[in-house]
Amino acid sequence: MTETLLSFDDVLERYDPALGLEVHVELNTASKMFCGCATVFGAEPNTQVCPTCLGLPGAMPVVNRTAVESAIRIGLALNCSIAEWCRFARKNYFYPDMPKNFQTSQYDEPIAYDGWMDVTVPIDGGDDETFRVEIERAHMEEDTGKSTHVGTTGRIHGADYSLVDYNRAGIPLIEIVTKPIRGAGAKAPEVARAYVQQLRDLIVALGVSEARMDQGNLRADVNLSLSPKGSGTLGTRTETKNVNSFRSVERAVRFEMQRHAAILDGGGSILQETRHWHEDTGITTSGREKSDAEDYRYFPEPDLVPVAPSREWVEELRGTLPENPTARRARLQTEWGFSDLEMRDTVGAGALGLVEETIAAGAAPQAARKWWLGELARRANDTDTEIGALGVGPADVAAVQQLVDAGTINDKLARQVFEGLYAGEGTPEEIVAARGLAIVSDDSALGAAVDKAIVENPDVADKIRDGKVAAAGALIGAVMKEMRGQADAARVRELILEKLT
Repeated sequence: MTETLLSFDDVLERYDPALGLEVHVELNTASKMFCGCATVFGAEPNTQVCPTCLGLPGAMPVVNRTAVESAIRIGLALNCSIAEWCRFARKNYFYPDMPKNFQTSQYDEPIAYDGWMDVTVPIDGGDDETFRVEIERAHMEEDTGKSTHVGTTGRIHGADYSLVDYNRAGIPLIEIVTKPIRGAGAKAPEVARAYVQQLRDLIVALGVSEARMDQGNLRADVNLSLSPKGSGTLGTRTETKNVNSFRSVERAVRFEMQRHAAILDGGGSILQETRHWHEDTGITTSGREKSDAEDYRYFPEPDLVPVAPSREWVEELRGTLPENPTARRARLQTEWGFSDLEMRDTVGAGALGLVEETIAAGAAPQAARKWWLGELARRANDTDTEIGALGVGPADVAAVQQLVDAGTINDKLARQVFEGLYAGEGTPEEIVAARGLAIVSDDSALGAAVDKAIVENPDVADKIRDGKVAAAGALIGAVMKEMRGQADAARVRELILEKLT
């Protein structure tokens, strides 16, 4: 069924959007949340299970201390208060991929609460605008297993049969829930994307998760509601589940804004429900009617003691926090002299750390950026490879630039050096020597090439003799072609002018 959508401009004219984002972060602990089973991604189905995570009678859970530590560090990094005492609870629901048929989570007593994170989004003119996203809570829980529905649709409806892998059941999760994000208006889709992207950067900087959306380490649920323009109220929300890319988060918000508005404009009402995001078509479809908290019949987990982190431990963990990624980017941008657009492109290409390491290895900031966002980004795109997995490291890039700075090669020849690096032909210096790429500065060789260019281009030579020095560019080009790009262009120009003026 095709959804009716209102144009985005009409949505903004008549309604105010409110966002809510729930991000699940799968921690990179060596064992599960409440048992000692391994957490290796991609293991054979149902090989990383035990009586505890399978929910067998008599099996008793034990809290993973490292998971608690990671939860506290995440909370601190999000400017949250850390609870002095909190408990786990049982969330009762029909979970076909959770053998206990309940999830051990936290309900009214999360380990971290009342925080915030500032996110930046671009505005017209190339500058950035900052939005403060308030964090309601970050709580600990366990992941569910993975269901695979075999059939043409890939979903349970229409499947021939379903398979369940319990390896993921019990892996530690931190769920980070925002308060309603209001006032973003037309920027609501971009704010949602920026929040998830910057949250992922923070999680990676903390080292508590791989945060790979393609592997499900980080999953976003997008809540959205609309209210009449200027009413100050909150409308009925929908929750789009398990959106697995930054781009899709932005697209899902935009689509739901347009879908909600069309329903409301038509006199209908919004059903509080979960929705499924379809990456291929860019739409959401209905999932199930959304349950409220009381429907889950929460009650304190009787088999686990409360968690009461000491203030000394909390402060010790605060001291382990890395520099905030947003603050780090601002510092580096100032140090490197990059514009907002240059910095945004560097971050967007996934090259910030690579550029930083290249600069540390001796390259100038603009030169490091030039290679990573130019030659290396092109190679990554052409080969469908992550930019950091090309086999060329920051030290290599800095070494190539040092050869350019020394006049040994020029930018055009440097690209041939990179080809050698991709092929594993040795260091940049070895590749220059083996391929014979060094720039020729010897006057005798250059002079012969200049004489040949003059003879073959008499009309250009006459213009230079008549004082039209700009015409020398054509002769320089001819010499460079003759010398396969290895001539010292500045010295070639000098020789041409010496001979013709």
